[in-house]
Parts: sequence; C-alpha cells; structure tokens
Amino acid sequence: MRNPAPIIATLCLGLLVVFLLLRTETPKPEPTQPPVPDPESTSEKPVPPKPTALSLLSENPVWTTLEAYQSSISRSDFEKLLTEIFTTDDTWREFILIRDDLAEIITSSDPAEPPFVLHFATPENTRPTPRLWKDTATRPIPPEGQPLANLHIAIDPGHIGGEWAKIEERWFQIGEEKPVTEGDMTLSVAKLLKPLLEELGATVTLVRSIAVPVTPLRPENLASLAAESATDDAASLRKFAERLFYRTAEIRARAELVNETIKPDLVLCLHFNAEAWGDPNNPTLIPRTHFHILLNGAYTPDEVRFADQRFALLKKLLQRTHEEEALVGKTIAETFAEISGLPAYTYPPGGNNVRPVPSSPLLYARNLLANRLYDCPVVFMEPYVMNSIHDYARIQAGDYEGLRKINGKQLPSIFREYADALAKGLAKHYAR
Repeated sequence: MRNPAPIIATLCLGLLVVFLLLRTETPKPEPTQPPVPDPESTSEKPVPPKPTALSLLSENPVWTTLEAYQSSISRSDFEKLLTEIFTTDDTWREFILIRDDLAEIITSSDPAEPPFVLHFATPENTRPTPRLWKDTATRPIPPEGQPLANLHIAIDPGHIGGEWAKIEERWFQIGEEKPVTEGDMTLSVAKLLKPLLEELGATVTLVRSIAVPVTPLRPENLASLAAESATDDAASLRKFAERLFYRTAEIRARAELVNETIKPDLVLCLHFNAEAWGDPNNPTLIPRTHFHILLNGAYTPDEVRFADQRFALLKKLLQRTHEEEALVGKTIAETFAEISGLPAYTYPPGGNNVRPVPSSPLLYARNLLANRLYDCPVVFMEPYVMNSIHDYARIQAGDYEGLRKINGKQLPSIFREYADALAKGLAKHYAR
C-alpha cells in the first residue's frame, strides 16, 4: 500500500494556492438597504383617486338629498323613464345598477365612495313623491274664469339682449333695418304675457325684467377658468370666457333665483328659434318657419358621466317633472300651433342629444341647463324662426295692436300672438 502522506500534502498545497488567489480578487460590495422613497417623487407616491367629473362652474352634488325619494317610484316606472326619456343610450349602465328592489348609483370617481342606494316602491310600501310645486292632479279646482288661480308661474325671458346681444350671438342686422336681438324680443313677450296670466288668476314673477345679466360675473371674471379649460389663442380664450358667462354663469344665477327665492310651480322659458344665418352683418334668410317645445331629458353619454348632471337627471326623474311637463306642454303646443299656424319642427336624424316625446310631435326631450337646474317643471318654448323670411318681416313690424298686412296677410304682432297663444294654452290646460 502506498504511503498517503505525499498525496495529502499535495492536495493541501493546491487548496492553499486557490485560497490565496481568491483573496486577491476585488471584494463584492456589502448589500445595502432598499432606498428610502423620496417624499417629493411622484413615482413613489400612491396614486390618488381620479377627481369626480363635474360640469364647468358646478359643485359636488349632495346625494343625500335624494333620500327623500326612497320608496316613491316603482322599478318599472324608474326604468321606463330612465331608458325612454332621460338617456339616449346605455351609458347609464356604467353608473346605475338596477336590481329587483333597488338601484345602486355611482356618485364619485373614487371607488372607495359607496354608491347611493335608491329603494323602489312596492305595493305594500309606496310613499308620495315629495315636491315643492303643485302639479295638475293635486291642484284645487280653480274658480270659474280663473283657471290659473293658486298657481305661481315664473317667466324666464331667454338670453339677455341689450348691449350683450352681440356677445350672446343672438343678434343680426340687415342693412340699416332694426337689429334682431332675441333677448330683447323675449323680454317684450314676457311683459305682454305677465298681465294676461295674472288676469287668469296666476301669481307671476319675471326672472328678469331688464336687459341686464342676473349673474354678477362678467367674462373677465371667467378668463382664468377659460385658460384652464382651453389652450387656443387669445381670441378663442376670450370667446370661451364669454360663452361661460352667458351660457353657464347666467343660467346658474337664474336657477339660484328660481329655486331659492321665486319657488314657482312652473317655469316658462321664452325663446325664439333660428337657423344658421352666417355673417350677422349679412345674414341668410330662409323660407321656412316652425315650432316645438323642449322638456328635460335625453342626457347624452358625456352628460351622464358628469356627476352633477347624473344627479340632476335622477332628481328630475324622481320628482316626476317629466309627466307634468308633458301634460302641460302638450296642451300648450297644440293650442299654440292652432293659433299661430306654425308647423312642427323635426330634428335631423342621427342626433344623439334629443328624443321625441310620444304624446305630441311638437314635444322633444333635451337636456338644457335651464330645464335641468330649475327645481320644478319647465316648458321651454321654441316658436318661430328669427331669420325666416316670413317671421323676419313680422319682427321688423314691431309690436302693435290689432292687425297689419304683412307679406300679403292680415296678422297680429308676432309678440302679442306669442303671448296670447301661450296664455290660452295654459288656460285651456288648467281649466280642465
């Protein structure tokens, strides 16, 4: 047997050489602790919830105010109104889950925020619909000759007029003839309509009585908001600030006045219709005229996604304003069309912001700021066409008593015809 000592010695020597070689290598750094997050680093911050989408100049809705409507509407009525009047497609399904006995409504973009739960009425538990306005069905029978007794009507003359007419884009002029300014025209009708309704027994309040804005804001007050919402040139920003003033701030101020001070049973929003006239200093006149009435409804997909508009939709639906608007509007529309001879307006096919109301070809549902924000039924009038050849001649004739020959016909003042036809429509409805 061979002596193992030399073999062992050789192995030990080899291991020693390997050990020494390894010691000459650059040592690896010691492992360090994970880096401490920089408190100013956005990449290390938790992502905050997406802010709730709101319309311009609106505030977060107080969803708890809808608690008053618990068990006041059946599931079938709720779903029918939601799908056939108040929306134009199925976008509402992203925010409203309808179950057999309740609906869950998303109120915020924050997923941690609980939904608002609306319980439907049942045969065993049906509560009356709470409202601050008097509807046709529950109004006391009026005395003879006073069909509008115990009814408070607010008249809202559309637009502002006066020095604001050009900014509002409700102004045009042909040569040296009188400018056509819708805000001044609606105010003329309002002042003729008010005593007619009062003679029929109504309490009447004008939302405005002069060509001055209701809102204290002016376009310059909204310049910073316009800059945050648009990135165009200075002229475009100025135009956007002006539109925020007359389309948004002004209507919101009127809504506050209507809801907090006037508190009417019905609002009549007076407007004149128009079609595209192009250059306001050289406008296009057209051969047709027409008439329709707008009721609240037809919220578009984008509008349903705004929390404030979704809240308003549900509040209108639960107040059952549509039923009252359709009931009053139908009689007004039929009477107005008969007296004025105006044909029904038909919206072009393919639009996603309007729905016809089945009860009358003269009624459409559309979501406008005024008929959305006013906390009562709203009849939004759109008769005549300001740049119609026929109606333009009547507008130029101004207001007068009796009849005058215009375009070969003996006609009353267009302003008096408007006021008279509307008053007679209201009288006919409430006298029933």
